[in-house]
Amino acid sequence: MSAEPSEAVRQTLEKNREASEKSRAEADERTKGKPTPTQEENDLAALGHHVAEHEDDGSGPELVFGPMKRDVEPAKKPAGAGYQTRASAPIPQRTTHKSE
Repeated sequence: MSAEPSEAVRQTLEKNREASEKSRAEADERTKGKPTPTQEENDLAALGHHVAEHEDDGSGPELVFGPMKRDVEPAKKPAGAGYQTRASAPIPQRTTHKSE
């Protein structure tokens, strides 16, 4: 067995590196901007100051979604709820007569 990695192994390693770099670049792009609230806003809040509006974090306009509309239909149950019940006649009650 040779100590040199094969060409297929090198290609796989290179593909994995490229995928990792692409993933890191996308993550960096998503995390651009600064945190909201900023540290200054946190410090002011700790001292009792109310921060009504936060500084822009640089992420762009906030997406606003309306209420979700759901099209839900009730489950359709088969006639008779899918099973049969046994019908039985009521058991007559015994009457006891005391002889006098």
